[in-house]
Amino acid sequence: MLEAINLSKNYGGQQALTELNLSVAPGEIFCLLGANGAGKTTTINLFMNFINPSSGEVRIDGLDVTLTSKEIKKSIAYIPENLNLYGNLTGLENLQFFVGLSNEKLNKLESKQLLESVGLQAEAVNKRVSNYSKGMRQKVGIAIAKANKASNLLLDEPTSGLDPKASNDFAELLQEMKQNKVAILMATHDLFRAKESGTHIGIMKAGKLVHSLKTDDITLAELEGLYLETMKAGNHD
Repeated sequence: MLEAINLSKNYGGQQALTELNLSVAPGEIFCLLGANGAGKTTTINLFMNFINPSSGEVRIDGLDVTLTSKEIKKSIAYIPENLNLYGNLTGLENLQFFVGLSNEKLNKLESKQLLESVGLQAEAVNKRVSNYSKGMRQKVGIAIAKANKASNLLLDEPTSGLDPKASNDFAELLQEMKQNKVAILMATHDLFRAKESGTHIGIMKAGKLVHSLKTDDITLAELEGLYLETMKAGNHD
């Protein structure tokens, strides 16, 4: 469970986030839409405890992340736009290394099976990550999350720069994690992917959550219209 309660963030007088309230239950995918600077990445960074809120609370599985960051680290996984893996290590070695940081252990066979289960080709498992495409790197990230049995997943523009097939592969992995009752919060610019993958959508503008709705309650065309209308509102250029 991911929760933001009256969450605000101010950077030296500039309001990046204003009284955000949202919750993501197990098995839900909440997609945050908005232009650059809308507050999406700030929201993800607050959930990850990379920055401290100016006011309000961030709770993961009922625990305040600013007070209990060590306790909740095992329950969360984070995949940014550009996942930092070790290029001189293979996909298998990266998986074993990052899982080892959580005091878990995977042998080579288990690691290979896990990587192949997220769609990484068998011949790529023992290749250096420096030779991987972005989509292949993101699959290693999902494998790490699965190995650590993360119950909460935070994603910041994970499909940016992916070709359509890689983006679709990633969406299928998210659906698998959704079925496994992982709570997923994803910041994205991709309206189509948000509608196809998400259970809930939030539209952000100037640090505020302007709209929050269930994806079943809106068509893609209606979502696009609402998004464009929201972006235009208050603009006079």
